[in-house]
Amino acid sequence: MIADPAPNTIARPYRALSVQEVDVALTDGALLDLLLRREVYRSTEYIVLRNGPATALAAVRRVDSGELFAPVAEARVLAGPDQVAWVHEPDTDVGNATALAAAARRHSRPGLRAWAVLGRFEHVNFIWEPAPLAIRVTEVVPPQPPKLLAMAEQVVAFDEDLPPVELTLDAVDLHRLAAANPVERYLLPCRGAGIALDGAEVRFLDERPDKQDWVLVGCARSREIHRWFYGTEPGAAVELCPRRLAAGQEGDGAVVLTKCCLLEEHLEVDGDRVTVPWGATLELVRAGLARAAAAAAPAWATA
Repeated sequence: MIADPAPNTIARPYRALSVQEVDVALTDGALLDLLLRREVYRSTEYIVLRNGPATALAAVRRVDSGELFAPVAEARVLAGPDQVAWVHEPDTDVGNATALAAAARRHSRPGLRAWAVLGRFEHVNFIWEPAPLAIRVTEVVPPQPPKLLAMAEQVVAFDEDLPPVELTLDAVDLHRLAAANPVERYLLPCRGAGIALDGAEVRFLDERPDKQDWVLVGCARSREIHRWFYGTEPGAAVELCPRRLAAGQEGDGAVVLTKCCLLEEHLEVDGDRVTVPWGATLELVRAGLARAAAAAAPAWATA
């Protein structure tokens, strides 16, 4: 028996969806009578049926014949015209669940369960009861936008395996850290962020400046480098590591993507927290998002 799709279901790949213009009323009885007398292509799992502006969504199971086309063995009307919206968005990538969820949000109205989207290249896909997964990205700022968030947004925009994702930034703000620990001189790991702290002198550890009385704003690796350069621990230090700071927020139920410079070529998963290397490639960030999605909903274990 064909069951209701799970929330966030889309046709994967979208060729599993057929779009058909019909001249029958879009009622369960009329549609089932029509579908059970038809044969469908071997990849078809869902059918969007249109009669004028009205739209319905059905699921089908084919006779297992191995042929190019096969009769419909079972069909179910998932949603009728009062629960399905037909959306035309020429710039939407209909292979991307996040893009489909965004289109659904823009065209939301009470009672809808499914959105059939005519998007880029005139391709069509649907999304069922979109409920984007919230993933919090814990990352250092500046720069703005922070690199890990920008990379995650890039992955979400092209990846066709992820569920709908909603990224939010949990900023580890260097300015706030400095303001909470006011001194005349700070030592930062590097110039990468191009940061200037008003009213304070800033030195950069990677330039190996002469040792002075400063507060190191850095992580375990920065403290290790400080010991190598100067033979001592810094006189004072402020924790900067996104991974450690994210760990301090555990228990709030959020799924977290963050980074750590103690990792170099692999990612690590600890409960609902996924950590990638500080210099992670786009592919490692993609894998990290997939693992974060799987932490929120095991059915999305795509990496």
